[in-house]
Amino acid sequence: MRRSVIIGCGSYLPEKVLTNRDLEKMVETSDSWIEERTGIKKRHIIGEKETTADMAAKAARMALSNACIKPEDVDLIVVATTTPDNTFPSTATRVQHLLGAKKGAAFDVQAVCAGFIYALSVTDNFIKTGQSRCALVIGADALSRIVDWTDRGTCILFGDGAGAVVLTPGEMERGILSTHLYSDGSTRDLLYVDGGPGSNAKCGVIHMEGKEVFRHAVQKLSDVTLEALAANHLDIKELDWLVPHQANLRILDAVARRLELPAEKVITTVAEHANTSAASIPLAIHVAVKQGKFKKGQLICLEAIGGGLAWGSALLRW
Repeated sequence: MRRSVIIGCGSYLPEKVLTNRDLEKMVETSDSWIEERTGIKKRHIIGEKETTADMAAKAARMALSNACIKPEDVDLIVVATTTPDNTFPSTATRVQHLLGAKKGAAFDVQAVCAGFIYALSVTDNFIKTGQSRCALVIGADALSRIVDWTDRGTCILFGDGAGAVVLTPGEMERGILSTHLYSDGSTRDLLYVDGGPGSNAKCGVIHMEGKEVFRHAVQKLSDVTLEALAANHLDIKELDWLVPHQANLRILDAVARRLELPAEKVITTVAEHANTSAASIPLAIHVAVKQGKFKKGQLICLEAIGGGLAWGSALLRW
């Protein structure tokens, strides 16, 4: 039995920064109102000529470099995104070309903010079955392209970016222990976009029932974290780090309280990145790695929830 081990990670944030002060000039809101209710201070916005694939490729190049892996050694690329460059082909095939990777498969996964967990789970199974020896898992989204900038309830929440990890088979003492995925289509109207896909094309905008999403998020993220621990006969007290989807600081705090997990064990980047959808967790992973927080052998749980509603967790030993 083999396990999937993260051997490198990378990230990319667009150059343009939109602060809460900037938003004050665009919509009826204030810096203090946004920060108090969401914990967000700023967000990055994709360039006019940039695409989701551009951001994904830049994060992937960094991850490959940090893993000391050449693009030609990659045999699988899975991109989690809800803002693909085109209806088809997949954004992943564009990333494959930009990287100069010549072998294997490349495809997209769409589970919105839970997309990275879904993509990680799919890739983990490819590695466990021996179908992949070196894989890139990328979360990349340009949510600024599908935000209604006149709706203060949603436009303050989202930003753009990409994060990537390199997975290879490794020793049983490390790697992904288990993944747990769920969805409930009956809740789709709580968070959705009323149009077609595309970071380059005309599409709809985000609609959200904030209070209901908050309620579902706190319950489902707490439960799926405990499920991952129970599946591996572990206790919450043994968890070294929780890396949640960075949607809203109040959600993160509520989940930590429900789990009785100290705040210092929760990785938070929402203040600097806002909600970057599928990019959220890999961006947070890279921040934690750069800060030297993750140590070999530590127990880490990743968790996310997004439109669908779709949610999930991944438990791993660093």
